[in-house]
Amino acid sequence: MARRFYLDTAIWRDYFEDRGDGTRPIGEFAFQFLRKCCENDALVFVSDAVVLELKIRFSEEQANEIFSSFESVIRRIEASGKQVSEARAEWRKRNKALPFRDVLHAIIARDNQAVLIARDKHFFDQLASIVEVQKPEEIDFT
Repeated sequence: MARRFYLDTAIWRDYFEDRGDGTRPIGEFAFQFLRKCCENDALVFVSDAVVLELKIRFSEEQANEIFSSFESVIRRIEASGKQVSEARAEWRKRNKALPFRDVLHAIIARDNQAVLIARDKHFFDQLASIVEVQKPEEIDFT
């Protein structure tokens, strides 16, 4: 079975905006990860929740452009009502300490047997009990 990944919205922004964090080229890390996904026939899930978050910052054309170079490995999916309900319950259980959509991303990734690719500390500290979480530069394709 192909390796499966689900990228947090921030990773897509890192790539598209070629962002850095002051010391590291995190946009380049995101690009290299996506390039390796293509080279290794990995599967990258993009949910409607990711697209909605991107459209907060970008036009619809720009949002589509973000994915255009990697369409060969992308599978677009929609969050189910059950996933949204579970995310809402989990978000409340955690006293709304995390962004709701981040909890939803974790559940969508888990339900698609995908590793969640993220960089935010709360994914690793608080959502690793739901889904495996790694940074783009930590994935070994060998």
